[in-house]
Amino acid sequence: MTQPPSQPPHGGFGAPHNQPPQGGGYGAPQTPPAPQGPPQTPPPPQGPPQPGYGYPQQPGPYGQPQQPGPYNPGPYGQPQQPGPYGQPGYGYPQPPQYPGAPGTPPGGGSNNPFKGKPAMIIAAAVAALLVVGGTVWAVTGGDDGKGKKKPVAQKTDDPKPGSSAPVNPGDGSGDGGEDPEDLNAGRQAGEAKVLWYKEAPDAPGSGADADGMWITGKTAVKAAYKQLFAYNVGDGKPTWDAITFPQKICATTPQKTSDDKIVVAYMSGASDRAKCNQLQEIDLATGEKGWKEKVADGALFDSTLSVELSITGKTLMVGRSQSGTAYDVTNGDKLFDKKKYGNACFPAAFAGGEKLIAVSSCGAGSDKEHDEVQELDPKTGKARWTQPFDKGWRVARTYSVSPLVVYSTNEDKKAWNISTFTSGGKFRSQVGFDEDFAPECGWAILERDLTGCEGVAVDDSTLYLPTEATSGANEIVAVDLANGKEKWRVKSPSDESMLPVKTEGGKLIAYVEPSYDAGGQIVSIPTGGGSHKPSRLLQNPEGAADVEDSFFSKDVDWVGGRFYISTTRLSGNDDTKEKLMLAYGK
Repeated sequence: MTQPPSQPPHGGFGAPHNQPPQGGGYGAPQTPPAPQGPPQTPPPPQGPPQPGYGYPQQPGPYGQPQQPGPYNPGPYGQPQQPGPYGQPGYGYPQPPQYPGAPGTPPGGGSNNPFKGKPAMIIAAAVAALLVVGGTVWAVTGGDDGKGKKKPVAQKTDDPKPGSSAPVNPGDGSGDGGEDPEDLNAGRQAGEAKVLWYKEAPDAPGSGADADGMWITGKTAVKAAYKQLFAYNVGDGKPTWDAITFPQKICATTPQKTSDDKIVVAYMSGASDRAKCNQLQEIDLATGEKGWKEKVADGALFDSTLSVELSITGKTLMVGRSQSGTAYDVTNGDKLFDKKKYGNACFPAAFAGGEKLIAVSSCGAGSDKEHDEVQELDPKTGKARWTQPFDKGWRVARTYSVSPLVVYSTNEDKKAWNISTFTSGGKFRSQVGFDEDFAPECGWAILERDLTGCEGVAVDDSTLYLPTEATSGANEIVAVDLANGKEKWRVKSPSDESMLPVKTEGGKLIAYVEPSYDAGGQIVSIPTGGGSHKPSRLLQNPEGAADVEDSFFSKDVDWVGGRFYISTTRLSGNDDTKEKLMLAYGK
């Protein structure tokens, strides 16, 4: 893995790039949490910056080590060392489990990208400084590596057992005919129906990407290899003819515009020198092609061999390897370039949605290597705020952009951190308890994929993370964004894992994965006070459990009372029928 630059200017995390640095490095909150150990020294007056988070600390409000002593038992029975802010630590260093990381522990090939404990950084001959949060999210879905367990089957009051055949999968477009496999055969009372399912189009033997799934009120659109397919959400019949691009699709916007438009990037050719630089706007409602643009290359080493796309309001952001270009998503007009700035800071990745976030690598090859996070004005590209990270810390994911939740890793120290920010870009809190988390994320080896994770949800006040199921059911933990502490947790109603999907109407929607003899479930969990018991919204039929369980690398969504699941990767195996997409409903 390429080692990104990661050393902040003096002042570290919390010091805006264009303002004089303040004391405390990365990990030092603006207001320290209430101490759980001995009282700490009151904050000193503003003065010269202190060493950053992750370095040996001088005595101070956030770097004051506790007195040496025996380990104390942790909240989950793990031994602890003193941590920052006067809080206890939560475990030992664990190798990050992204591809190529050194020292990945045995069992790292499972479907758990969050294996490991919050990592401890040992300050030189002083004390342990805690890095808390999650673990690496750079492993995509796969077999869970353990035998399937029979879930607890539950019934609803649905009195309509029987079979209802979904649409014939065909070659990915479907023709409305009968399904020869009849995935609804033997459907039991209380089980939902497979509304329709689709087989994947042909793909090369080396495989192909199938990133991109968008659901509107009437249409489900799916990207696969060189094509976009559109299906009626109710019966799966084509709503418009499939679009075939001259070359493979290489990037898509995860978001759609307020009027249901997306942008797709496809390759300029089929050779090894081809660029991912052809942009095409698509109307999800009609399939009509809108504006088209070619993305220009950047400077030396700043290519468009691959790009990332995101939409924020009316701005389309196209990220190259060391810069970005913004377009007006309504007409394709260029708005601005985000280029090198400051202390050799090169924009390395972008995340869109409610806000436009940029992550830059700065000072490569110097003693000031570091990453910086900025919020950009989507109309002008000007930075609204800048926050540097300490050397060695690589910003890998944004679990949410509003509120901003950032996941970072330190490969040298085999450590990771989940941090939350205020709307003004100030450090707010970090997740802090001993847990193995298990959301699902795409591969991100040589480049960053800030928004490539499933199985995590965030609302205005809470982060929802799934734990890893080591035996039996897993749990979803609600984490308070204000202080990084656990609010509550709820156990999966099945012996299979439960993953957050989204929040809506004051409730968390979660997907309970299928087992060998039962379909998955969609459940609703109240997020407010009182009980957080899951209520089942949909029980997928047992007859489709094998097909549902075969989506190892998947995208899921819950829209309008229907559940959608699709693959994000085609194997290209001609000996098997690859599934592209399934839709469930009542």
